[in-house]
Amino acid sequence: MVNRRAFMKSGAMALFAAGFGGVPAFIARAADSGKILLPYKKNKVLVCIFQRGAMDGLMAVSPYADAHLKALRPTLYMSPAATEGSMLDLDGRFALHPSLAAFQPFFAEGRMAIVHGVGSPNNTRSHFDAQDYMESGTPFSKSTNSGWLNRAVGLLGHEGTPFRAVSLTSSLPRSLYGDNESLAINNLQEFAIQMRGNPLATSLASRSFEQLYDQTSSQILNRTGKESFDAIKMLNVNGIKNYQPANGAVYPNSPLGNSLKQIATLIKMDVGMEVAFAESGGWDTHFGQGTVNGALARNLKDFSDSITAFWKDMDAYQDDVTVMTMTEFGRTAHQNGTGGTDHGRASCLFVLGNDVQGGKVYNNIKSLAKEELEDGRDLPVSTDFRSVFSAVANGHLKINNDKILFPGWEGNGLGLMKA
Repeated sequence: MVNRRAFMKSGAMALFAAGFGGVPAFIARAADSGKILLPYKKNKVLVCIFQRGAMDGLMAVSPYADAHLKALRPTLYMSPAATEGSMLDLDGRFALHPSLAAFQPFFAEGRMAIVHGVGSPNNTRSHFDAQDYMESGTPFSKSTNSGWLNRAVGLLGHEGTPFRAVSLTSSLPRSLYGDNESLAINNLQEFAIQMRGNPLATSLASRSFEQLYDQTSSQILNRTGKESFDAIKMLNVNGIKNYQPANGAVYPNSPLGNSLKQIATLIKMDVGMEVAFAESGGWDTHFGQGTVNGALARNLKDFSDSITAFWKDMDAYQDDVTVMTMTEFGRTAHQNGTGGTDHGRASCLFVLGNDVQGGKVYNNIKSLAKEELEDGRDLPVSTDFRSVFSAVANGHLKINNDKILFPGWEGNGLGLMKA
C-alpha cells in the first residue's frame, strides 16, 4: 500500500476517476517513462476539524464550579457527580461532557490541550460571516482572497506532492482557498476530486483517461498530463477499498468518521499529505439541546469517537500528527425558552498530539456573573483564535511567520506546544 514517490508541483493538476479496477496499464507506462523522483522527507501532518454550526463550549467543557452557571442554565446544568453519565472532572473547575469520555485519557496523559473562551474578536453572530472570518484568518476583512491553511502551505518552505493539502469534503473549504495547490476529495473510493480554480476540472471531468492520454498534444496537458498520471498512480485503488484501520480502531459510520478514516488512509499511503481538513455539522442547538441525551450529546459522541478512532489508527504515526478543532462561535450562557441555546461568542477547542503541552484547560475566563458576560448574555472571547492557530501551525509545522499567516494581527501564539 505504501508508495513513496514525490511528484512535481503543477498549478493546473487534475485527477479523475479510474474506477475500482486499478490504474490502467497505459497510464502506468506513461508514468514510468519519466524520471522517478527520490523519496521525500517524512512529513508532519496537521489535521483541522471544523465544527460547523457553533458548538456549545459551556456544555462540552463546562466551568461547572462557577456558581452562576446553574442559575443561567437551570435545566441544562450538569455537574461531575460520582454517578454514571455525569460530567468528568478535569481540574476542579472544568469538566468534560460524558459524551466526550473518550478524550479523558488523552487529557490525563498530557496529549490533549483544551482552550476555552476562544473565538473571534469580530462579534458577528452570523454563521456564514464567522466561519468566513475564521477560515480566512482575517476577522475584520471580507476581501482576503486566501485562507489561513492555504497560506500555511505556502510557508512550508519546500516542494510538495499533489496531496500536500487535502480536504475530505465535497468542495474546497474557505481555509484552503488561495494560490497554493489543494484538493477537495469527496470520496477516495470514487476519486471524486476537485480543485478550486482548475481550468481542467469542468472541461475534462467527464473524459476518460484514454481521451486525456490521446489529447496530450494540447499545451495544457503537455504541461500537466504526466504529473496527473503520476499522481493517480500514487493512490493504490485496492488499498483504499480494502483499508483496515490499525489496532482494531473502529470509526463511526458518520461524515466525520469517514473523513478521518480517509485522512488516515492517505497518511499511511505516504502520498505527501501535510495539511488535512475535515468538518462536522449539526452544532446549531437552538432547541432541545439536552444534557446526557439529546442532539448535542449525540454530536459530541460522534466527534470524540471519530477523533479517538483516528488517533488509535495512527499509532506509529502519532509523533508526526497533530489534530486541532475549531468552531465559529459559542452559545449564549443563558438557556432559551425551548431548552436550547442561541448564537453566542466564545467556545472551546481541542488540540491533540504528542507535541502538545496537554493536560490543561488554557483559559482567561473570569466568571459567568452577568457583569462579566458580553452584552450581559455571552461568554466573552478572552483568547483570540489566531493565538491558538498560530501556536499549533508554528509549533507543529515549524512555519514561524505570523505576518503572512495572519495579516494585520499583532498578537502572540499561545504557549500550548512543546519546544
